[in-house]
Order: sequence, then C-alpha cells, then structure tokens
Amino acid sequence: MKKEKISRTLEIFLTFLKIGCFTFGGGWGIVAQIQKEYVEKRHWITDEELLDFTSVGRSTPGLMIGNASVLFGYHAAGFPGALAALLGIVIPPFVIMLGVVFVYDQVKDNLYVARAMTGVRAAVVPIIFSALTKLMKSGLKDAACYLIAAAAFALCLFVKMNNVLIVLLGAAAGLLFQEVRNRRDLS
Repeated sequence: MKKEKISRTLEIFLTFLKIGCFTFGGGWGIVAQIQKEYVEKRHWITDEELLDFTSVGRSTPGLMIGNASVLFGYHAAGFPGALAALLGIVIPPFVIMLGVVFVYDQVKDNLYVARAMTGVRAAVVPIIFSALTKLMKSGLKDAACYLIAAAAFALCLFVKMNNVLIVLLGAAAGLLFQEVRNRRDLS
C-alpha cells in the first residue's frame, strides 16, 4: 500500500474513532458529524455523495451508520479505508456499552444521570436537524424530488410500508420522472 493511502486510511480510522466516541443521537447524529468533517471541512465528498452513502446504508441489511461508514471509507481509500471507517465507528460504542453494562444497575435510577440524559437528548435534536436540512438541499432539487419525498413520507408515516420497498419505489419514480423529462425535451 502506498504511503499516501496508509496515511489516509489512518486518518479515516482516527476521525471515525473520534466521531464514534463523541457523537450522541445514533446514526443520524453521526451522519451530521461526517457531513461536518468530510463535506464542509475536508471536502473529500459532496453532500450528494453523503446522501447516497446514507441512502444505500439505510436500505441494506445491518446498521445504517456501519454501512454508510464502509461506503465512505471505500470511496475515500478503498478496502483499507472501508475497514478503517467501520472499526473506527464501531470500537468506541462497543467499549462504552461494555462499561455501561457493568454500571447500569447502579446508575439507572440516579436522578443526575436521568437529567443528564434528558439534556443530551435535547441537544442532539438540533444537531440532527442541521444535518437533515443540509442533506435536504442536496437531495431535493426540483418539484419531482419534493413529490417523491412527500409520497415516501406519507408511505412511511401512514401506510407503515417497508423502508426497502419505499426506497425501490422512490428509485422507480425517479426513473419515471427522468423518462418523462427526456421525452418532453425531445419534443
């Protein structure tokens, strides 16, 4: 492996390790940190690419953030980058959960722990919302995108349809809208 690729792989591992240690709010909070680190700060990927990684990661089996991290790592540094991103994002919560398992019974009813967790949950919401608004700008580019998003939202909320099916229907709708545009442009 070239020295540059080793350096980039190590950088991915250390950054994902940091993100894994200090990001609360689950997968979407982590997406917000990846967006800040690799879209805004380092410019390694675009918002559209992050949205693609997240979409594929969400619609494949396994944890969304693990899948999205692997896709990002592979994009940035090939297989070693994929492995580095996955290990970096998985090791911290694994170690933290091991610690929680050992002390949970002693702190689960502690008033201060409960209050701190309330504050953490409240602070995570704007972080996730911030990432959502940035990803929406890159994912919703025209009226067709808004229509597909509204339909997908309705299917999720009211029909409780399987997410994979919603994604597949969204892909089919995107292809259909593009075909209609192409035919209109040829006319």
